[in-house]
Amino acid sequence: MRIIFMGTPDFAVPTLRALHAAGHEVVAAYTQPPRPAGRGKKLQPSPVQKVAEELGIQVRSPKSLKSAEEQAAFAALAADVAVVAAYGLILPQPILDAPTNGCLNVHASILPRWRGAAPIHRAIMAGDVVTGVTIMQMEAGLDTGPMLATIRTPINDKTTGELSEELAELGANLMVQTLHELDKHVAVAQDDEAATYAPKIDKAEARIDWSGPAEEVVRHIHGLAPFPGAWCEVDGERVKLLSAEIADANGAAGTVLDDRFTIACGMGAIRPLRLQRAGKPAMDLADFLRGYPVVAGIVLS
Repeated sequence: MRIIFMGTPDFAVPTLRALHAAGHEVVAAYTQPPRPAGRGKKLQPSPVQKVAEELGIQVRSPKSLKSAEEQAAFAALAADVAVVAAYGLILPQPILDAPTNGCLNVHASILPRWRGAAPIHRAIMAGDVVTGVTIMQMEAGLDTGPMLATIRTPINDKTTGELSEELAELGANLMVQTLHELDKHVAVAQDDEAATYAPKIDKAEARIDWSGPAEEVVRHIHGLAPFPGAWCEVDGERVKLLSAEIADANGAAGTVLDDRFTIACGMGAIRPLRLQRAGKPAMDLADFLRGYPVVAGIVLS
């Protein structure tokens, strides 16, 4: 098939690679423009741009698709289908209508649960047991289109980073399968009354609230790892907690209970497994405590 690919972050890369490996003709890769990053704030191409260039695929990175010129350029590619994975721009109706088979989206949840920008984060933070990927026919609404295929996976104790990698691979394979038998798939309408929304993560959500139960605190930590990273202040220094486990202990919420950095919550306690000090690399708990011992009895803020 002649395919236009539209995606930006690491999550989208496995789908692009899978489409190319399956023998499809990817006529263009649309992605967000390069953004300043790193200490020097040099412009950095998106992960999708890097891979598209590696594969010899034409890259387009318009700031918007609203102009008649951009829409005409898109239509001129005469694609059979557009495949979208975390692209980051709203697709106007002329874009949705241009490919023969429309635009298909790789969405990282079992729709209609967790429509919106942060479905993986929100599923973990809410305590969902299972999540997955939905291949959806895109329409003007926010993740409201009919569904063509789904695949499920347990969440267990995965962080957003770990689950994102897994869902990216599952979604890539599911998209290839869906395109292979596109004429056999029956689009199923979503139940709008069962929909939940996954708004973009606000950095203000990242501060840890120790008053909740330990299970909720762990979900909060895992849901925000690796970015933006749930954090607390330890002796006035901000420390990110990137992974944690439930600990068998109790005490006043926010209090460090022992030299193993067990932290009391509103109910129960947790123990960090992976942490990161400001300006430092992430490290396991043992390495962290060797360089930054934490005294029992201090209260985290």
